[in-house]
Amino acid sequence: MEAATTAATGLAAKAGLEAAAGLEAGGLARPCVADAFRALAAVRPAVDGPGMIDQLRGLEDLKSAATAKQAEIAAAFDLTRRREQAAAGVPAAEQGTGVAAEIALARREPPARGARLLGLANALATEMPRTLAALRSGQLNEWRATLIVKETACLSAADRCAVDEEIAADTGALVGAGDRAITAAVRAAAYRRDPHSVAKRASRAVTDRCVSLRPAPDTMTYLTALLPVSQGVAAYAALTRHADTVKSAGDDRSRGAIMADELVERVTGTPAGISGIEVQLVMTDRTLLQGDSEPARLTGYGTVPAHWARKAVLDSAAGSKLAGLGAAGPRFTGAGSLGSGSARPATKTASGADDAQYQVWLRRLYTAPGAGDLLAMDSKARLFPPGIRRFLQIRDNTCRTPYCDAPIRHHDHIISWHQGGPTTSTNGQGLCETCNHTKETPGWTATPITKPGQRHTVELQTPTGHTYHSTAPPLPGTAPANTPPI
Repeated sequence: MEAATTAATGLAAKAGLEAAAGLEAGGLARPCVADAFRALAAVRPAVDGPGMIDQLRGLEDLKSAATAKQAEIAAAFDLTRRREQAAAGVPAAEQGTGVAAEIALARREPPARGARLLGLANALATEMPRTLAALRSGQLNEWRATLIVKETACLSAADRCAVDEEIAADTGALVGAGDRAITAAVRAAAYRRDPHSVAKRASRAVTDRCVSLRPAPDTMTYLTALLPVSQGVAAYAALTRHADTVKSAGDDRSRGAIMADELVERVTGTPAGISGIEVQLVMTDRTLLQGDSEPARLTGYGTVPAHWARKAVLDSAAGSKLAGLGAAGPRFTGAGSLGSGSARPATKTASGADDAQYQVWLRRLYTAPGAGDLLAMDSKARLFPPGIRRFLQIRDNTCRTPYCDAPIRHHDHIISWHQGGPTTSTNGQGLCETCNHTKETPGWTATPITKPGQRHTVELQTPTGHTYHSTAPPLPGTAPANTPPI
C-alpha cells in the first residue's frame, strides 16, 4: 500500500511540474514554476525497493518533461527576441544574436552548449513534434532527442518532419533502444529521404577535423583528435603495430602506455617529454621551495597536486643537465608570493656559452592579502601589452563568462576602449572568442566591480535585465571565499 501511495505521489509531482511549466489543468489559471518545487518537496522515499524504483522512473520522466518544456520556452523566447529586434530595425541576418548565450546562462551552461540547446529547441518545436511529444512523455531523454535532431540536421524541414513521422518516437517505437540503435535508425531514415544531403554532409565533415584537450582525473588529460575515418584508422594502426613490435621485444609497459608514449614522441619530437614550449605553472613559493602541500595550477588544465608541480619543475632542470646543457642547471630568479614556471630552449650568450641556466624561469607574482587578487598593472595603449596579457591569463585561467570553461582567446576591455575604458588589469578580462562577440551585442553590458577583500569581479547584464557575476578563480594559496552569487 505504501508503494502505491508513493508512486501516486510521484505522479502528482509530475503533474505539478507540467502545470508549473504553463499547462492549463481543468480551466484553472496557470501556476508558476515554483509550484513544481513544492510538488517535488512532497515526495518522500518509498519504504520498499519496488516503490523506490518506481519513484526513480517517475522522476526520470519528470526530467524529460521539464526538458521538453524548456525547449518550448526557449523556442518561444527566440521568436519573441527576433520580433523585438525586427521592430527595432535590426537587419534580418543579425536577428537572434545573443539569444543562445542568454539561454545558456539561464540553464547554467557554457555558451557553446547554449547554441546547441537553442537549435534543439527550434527543431523540436517547429519540425519534429512527435519527438517532442516523446520527450514530454518520458519516452526519450534530452540526450537521445538531441541525437535524433543531430542526425536530421542536413535535411529540409519537410524531410525532417517526414523522418519524425517515420520513427514515431511518441508511440514507444524507440523504447529500450540505446544511443547507437537510435542513431542508426534515424540515420537510415534520413538517408532514405535524401541520400544526396546525407552524403554531402559527410563530405563536408572533413573540414571539422580538429584536436582538443580536456582535463582528466589524477593530473591526466584527454588529447582527442577528430579525423576522417581513413586517417584515424591509419594512425591507430601505426601506433598498434609499434606497440606490438615493442611488446614482442620484451617491453613491460602496457600496450596502451606504449601507444601513448609513441604518440607524444612523434608529435613533439622528444622522447617522453616536451622541450622549448612554455608551460605556465602557478604555485606558491612555499610549495616550490618548502615542500608545502598547497596545490598548484597548470594553465589550460586546472589544479594539480603540489608534489606533481615540484616534480615537473625539477624534471625540467634535470632534463637540461641530462641533455648536456651545462652543469649549472636552472637559474631560479627569486621566489615571490607565486611562481610561474616555463621551459625555455637553450641559447648562446655573448661569450658563446650555452645559456642552460635559464631552462626554468620563475616570475614573481604578488597577491593582495585576504582576497588573493593579483596586483594591478596599467597601460594607456589600445591593445593590452604582453605583461598585462600574461597577467590576465594567470588571473582568469579560463573564459570569465559564467559556466564557460573555454580557453582564453581574447583579452577584452570590460568597459570598451572606445567608451573610455582604460587598458588596465582591472578593466581587462580573458574571454573566449564566442563570449567576446556576444558581449558586444546590443543590450549586453559588463562592469568591473572592485570591493575590498574580494577578488576581481565582473557584473554581466543581459538584454532581459538578468544579472550574472563572474569572479576570478582563487590562485594557489588563497581561500576561495568571498565569491558573489551567480
